[in-house]
Amino acid sequence: MITVANRIYVKPEYHDAFEQRFRERAGMVDTMPGFVSNMVLRPVKDGEPFVVLTVWDSREAFDAWTQSDAFRQGHARSGTLPREAYSGPNVLEIHEVVTSTAPRAT
Repeated sequence: MITVANRIYVKPEYHDAFEQRFRERAGMVDTMPGFVSNMVLRPVKDGEPFVVLTVWDSREAFDAWTQSDAFRQGHARSGTLPREAYSGPNVLEIHEVVTSTAPRAT
């Protein structure tokens, strides 16, 4: 399993529009083979990035998503913010999951 974190630096005056963009996303990733989950994390301190975090069964599943027509269509449909909305370049991080925990069923 892997996580993909896209750290996106958005100016404070564009935070609401950025969040709305994800609330209205096309959702095409949700049906991709190997997709596990998607979260959009809001920064709690000024100057820190939003983090769009996805979890995948494998690196191959993520790579297949980024090379798919659904990826291109989903990103085209989601709309974009103007260039001035961003305060820095995006940073993409991919990590392998070494260990993971969840609440135990009772």
